[in-house]
Amino acid sequence: MAMPTDLVTLSPSLRTDIHLLQISTSNTTRFTLATTDRCQNIQILLPSIGLSVLLRDDPAISTVRHYDLSNVQGSARGWEKEERILMCVPLRDAEPHLPMFFSHLRNFTYPHHLIDLAFLVSDSKDRTLPLLIDYLEKLQTDPDHSLSFGEISVIEKDFGQKVQQDVENRHGFAAQASRRKTMAQARNWLLSATLRPYHSWVYWRDADVETAPPTILEDLMRHNKDVIVPNVWRPLPDWLGGEQPYDLNSWQESETALALADTLDEDAVIVEGYAEYATWRPHLAYLRDPYGDPDVEMDIDGVGGVSILAKARVFRAGVHFPAFSFEKHAETEGFGKMAKRMKFSVVGLPHYTIWHLYEPSADDLKHMERMEEERLAKVAEEQEAAEREKKIRESWKDPKAQWEQDKKDIADAAVAQMDEMTSHADGTKVGLKAGGGGADKA
Repeated sequence: MAMPTDLVTLSPSLRTDIHLLQISTSNTTRFTLATTDRCQNIQILLPSIGLSVLLRDDPAISTVRHYDLSNVQGSARGWEKEERILMCVPLRDAEPHLPMFFSHLRNFTYPHHLIDLAFLVSDSKDRTLPLLIDYLEKLQTDPDHSLSFGEISVIEKDFGQKVQQDVENRHGFAAQASRRKTMAQARNWLLSATLRPYHSWVYWRDADVETAPPTILEDLMRHNKDVIVPNVWRPLPDWLGGEQPYDLNSWQESETALALADTLDEDAVIVEGYAEYATWRPHLAYLRDPYGDPDVEMDIDGVGGVSILAKARVFRAGVHFPAFSFEKHAETEGFGKMAKRMKFSVVGLPHYTIWHLYEPSADDLKHMERMEEERLAKVAEEQEAAEREKKIRESWKDPKAQWEQDKKDIADAAVAQMDEMTSHADGTKVGLKAGGGGADKA
């Protein structure tokens, strides 16, 4: 029987390293270390039961590292103390969002060399992975060295997620429980593979955030809370109201929801924003005042996953994203409940807002099609009306101009008639004069 194996990094990470980890289901894990100047494949087979022997405290072993975790508890001004942040980004069919995401990365004001990036690419059918590597290589080799990040880990692991990425499937009620549990597994995989002893903070960020302040890490960190989230809204077309709350997973618990939970099966998962579960909870999203103080805090129980900053000690204490029903919740909402259960502070900022990308639903798309058809019909109608008006103008000339022409024609005709009468009269006189002379002679 094959012995269990662990994946370990036996050399210190370089600042510009990109770690590409292919996690397989076999007993052997392939670990590829790719930097700007070399690429090597290392086959590592380390029995778990023998790992302590390999890493014993021996001064002759250069790979032994000592860490004082009291120095990585997280503080309000971490950038001044050079506190390192692990930024975790789950990706699935994210190819369209990567240009926007890397634009945000470049704009972060927190020192980039203190941010380690960790990506999990799972169940993707598009070019997310090769495009991600391409963007990372360009970022890490930029002539402006201040843009380069610290250690970068890219993990590829499929979880058999069957739910499609369109709005209807991804946010449909029927898919929520299983989808949230699978997403929780993905988050836990990513975190467990990349959290290092020197990380003070963990920042979770979705790739499809459209607008967020470049100072978001410092803004959230200044509150010095164990877990903190901003408010998340999304822009809408004008015909849909212009804007709308997006993340309803950040909320305070309510007596109604607790009573509802008692009536559900053990494995049930309550999800917010659906008529099937009327919880009457105060949602962070609905308490937003566009002109309110962005530093106002609100104690919450559930947290949304679009943008979470948490102290690393929260995860080291055992808090995770439950891939099962924990107090009738899973994934990020279960994470918030678990953190509160373990006496960590969990807060949201109702007036500090970031904006998620607008993704039209099937109904929105149908409405847009009808609007486009109406627009094209209106354009065609206007063109037809313009053509009719042109023809009318061409067939019916300006009456004033016609009247002037008629007057001129009448005048010309009168002059011609007068000339003719004058000419005729002169001819008659000549004739009479000629005749009279002849009679006299006779």
